[in-house]
Amino acid sequence: MAAPATATTTATADSDDIGARLAAPPAIIDLVDSGDFIGAEAAIARALEDASLNADQRTALEFQRERMRRILLDFRLDEAGAKARLRRDIPDLTDAEFARWDAEGLIEARVIDGQRRWFSRGPSNLFRLSEEARKRRATPLVFYDSPLEVAHPQHARVREAALASGESAVAPQRVRVTQSLTVKPDAVPAGETVRAWLPFPRAIAGQQEHIALQSTVPAAHRLAPESAMQRTVYMEAPAVAGEPTAFSVTYELTVHAQYHRIDPERVVPAEITPELAPFVAERAPHVVFNDAMRLESARIVGDETNPYRIAQKLFAAVDRIPWAGAREYSTITNIGQHALEQGHADCGQQTLLLITLLRMNGIPARWQSGWIFSDGEYNNMHDWGWMYLAPYGWVPMDVTFGRLPGAAPELQDFYLGGLDAWRIAFNDDWSREFVPAKRHPRSETVDLQRGEAEWDGGNLYFDQWNYDFEWQLLPPVTDDGT
Repeated sequence: MAAPATATTTATADSDDIGARLAAPPAIIDLVDSGDFIGAEAAIARALEDASLNADQRTALEFQRERMRRILLDFRLDEAGAKARLRRDIPDLTDAEFARWDAEGLIEARVIDGQRRWFSRGPSNLFRLSEEARKRRATPLVFYDSPLEVAHPQHARVREAALASGESAVAPQRVRVTQSLTVKPDAVPAGETVRAWLPFPRAIAGQQEHIALQSTVPAAHRLAPESAMQRTVYMEAPAVAGEPTAFSVTYELTVHAQYHRIDPERVVPAEITPELAPFVAERAPHVVFNDAMRLESARIVGDETNPYRIAQKLFAAVDRIPWAGAREYSTITNIGQHALEQGHADCGQQTLLLITLLRMNGIPARWQSGWIFSDGEYNNMHDWGWMYLAPYGWVPMDVTFGRLPGAAPELQDFYLGGLDAWRIAFNDDWSREFVPAKRHPRSETVDLQRGEAEWDGGNLYFDQWNYDFEWQLLPPVTDDGT
């Protein structure tokens, strides 16, 4: 394996930015965002008649067609369907209740070509957003959340180990992971080659180390270099009539927890070096310093000047946005702005909003994402980030886990400067190109957690394949990390 990469990586060139390459003319994007799909389709067709367009421009226009198709998949419920979903849990739901919750924006919906359509996860999200709705359920609701989102012995162990050792990277554990992607039978014509990319972690000193690839299915594969910000294992296999096409990768690695005991009085504004400059900059389409963001920043920060105190305020404000299941990221024009406006957000949306607000205030901030797990049955995709505080350097932040309810005072802010060791990072940036590059636009244009697949005929979207993540905690690591 190559030498571990440091956490202070620099941003990749913009030519490697998937979001920038898929940027269509703003007028067409606005038509899609406003729900005028008929008008957008007509505008796309007219634009594609221009013979001078290059390949990237054509792809960007055609992707807006695909974006509309994906939006329709996300917003596939009519009013009767949305009510039927809710009546599974609230059998005596009244039309008046539905109308009131809908008017309050608690059941996500939008108008497309004059027809109101509801988000497929809107009915289930309602129970995340409304205590009244939760009380109306026929059966109690148990949320599927990480055991580490509330006070947990792991937090105290990590903090105690860091304070005792003077090190920020502590409590290592060895993990074996098998991740798989299985294309459904006949999703690709028999004999055609299916191409698949599965996430694979890069070594990051003090966070995840001693990464050992065990096996892949099929055995032939191409492992992207450590420098890939969204690292993958690439494989190919022929489609067989009536049979699924299966891909998997198994690897082991050592994951460290993080804890930084930050003294606010020692924190000073960071010197923005060329290495840090990309992390205080805008990066359209998802990190944009617009007027709405400036107003929100001013409202939250007030006259505070200490970078850590500013970060605390911004972290708390974004943490107050309730979590709810999100639309596919590829359908959202500006994810940070969407989180600000929608009234609820998932982990990636919260993280991009926080990154935007931190950067606006001169605090370098960057993205990280991957998979979280537990010592039980819980596992899930997850996004978080890092921020740069002088003189401490890069420190982690997980605004979705946020402030820990029920924790001792010294542990309540664990996730503003700390991380547990029950997570694996696949991505040190968002919307970056794969190695080898994908030929068709991705199913997930921002993140990489489930994997990606395609064939010569086009991309294979999420409804055409299944994915899985299996993990096993191995015996404690030795002094040499093995």
